Amino acid sequence: MSETIHVLLVDDHDLVREGLKAALRGHADFNVIAEARDGQEAVREAVRVKPQLVVMDVRMPGPMDGIEACREIRSRVGDANVLMLTSYGDERAVMASILAGAGGFVLKEVKMPQLVEAMRTVGAGGSILDSRSAGAVIDQIRKGNIVTDEDRLASELNERELRILDLIAEGMTNREIGEQLYLSEKTVKHHVSDILSKLGFTRRVEAATFAIKRNARKFSDS
Repeated sequence: MSETIHVLLVDDHDLVREGLKAALRGHADFNVIAEARDGQEAVREAVRVKPQLVVMDVRMPGPMDGIEACREIRSRVGDANVLMLTSYGDERAVMASILAGAGGFVLKEVKMPQLVEAMRTVGAGGSILDSRSAGAVIDQIRKGNIVTDEDRLASELNERELRILDLIAEGMTNREIGEQLYLSEKTVKHHVSDILSKLGFTRRVEAATFAIKRNARKFSDS
């Protein structure tokens, strides 16, 4: 008998979650133990129930999308495997999902038997991409767009932290950054500390140099 895979379902559409739950009732090796409607709730529920598999939409409302939620879940619940679902074959989303630690990326239009097999594979710690997603990744590799050490480091930062990093590179102080982003100086200081920690730096100038080099490479590639 197969080991039961405990699942957290994450999608802002109730009908999608209900459809997945209904489909999984016919498979004894899956047990849906929790649900969430957005990224922040997904992280809370993952920490609470510690699922083996998180099946999560890429695009959701609120301050935390599926990719950022994936990154947080993988950081805080290391044993949780994540399968990302999306309605769009977006190569950037595929790459971002992989960098965030997802074990798989599947289009929602996939037939249920294929989705269930993908869930089994990722739930067991394997990895999978549907054919179109795999093609997008291969295309990016051929173009030389993935994956540098800078990309890997930058993938640890959320959108706000990336924006603050760019402002650090422009030579702004914490106060000036706060005025630009409508944040308190104390909040900016906290973000800067997190940025340095995630990038493995101890000095602000190191982060500024990193951002300048990264942005220069992005400009040269465009």
